[in-house]
Amino acid sequence: MKKALLTAVITLAGTLVSNGQDISDNAIGLRLGSGNGFGSEISYQRALSDNNRLEVDLGILSDDTFDGFKTTGIYQWVWEIENGFQWYAGAGGGLAVISIDNNFRRLNAIENSSETFLYAAGQIGIEYNFNIPLQLSFDIRPELYFGDFLSGIESNYALSIRYRF
Repeated sequence: MKKALLTAVITLAGTLVSNGQDISDNAIGLRLGSGNGFGSEISYQRALSDNNRLEVDLGILSDDTFDGFKTTGIYQWVWEIENGFQWYAGAGGGLAVISIDNNFRRLNAIENSSETFLYAAGQIGIEYNFNIPLQLSFDIRPELYFGDFLSGIESNYALSIRYRF
């Protein structure tokens, strides 16, 4: 009985360690999302091990109320589901810089001011890796902002398309 239990535990541990074997060394593309005004981001992923990677995203926004950029870094753990599907979760943070125009309606008292702020982020998502070097994913990224313009928690949802190499 003890041998059977030990064999089952070793098999299960080996399965968990071997998950996520389909992580590409690199992937680059677009993260098309919503939330906190920045929308789309240029996204880059770099494998760190068989089931861990780093995702770095850069979002740029320019409209008639404010201009800015936002960069995010997320350390991710990746688990294989089956047949090219994987799910992932991660944690990280970032930096954002905005310049508020004087005609921004919500903040009438602020004229032509700018702000730099930090934020913490978590992320959970699902992705599909095609047989060609293409990856599609959908994720949710709650972000906790520490600033005057943006403060508190906001959710960021996105659909991503990346070229894997």
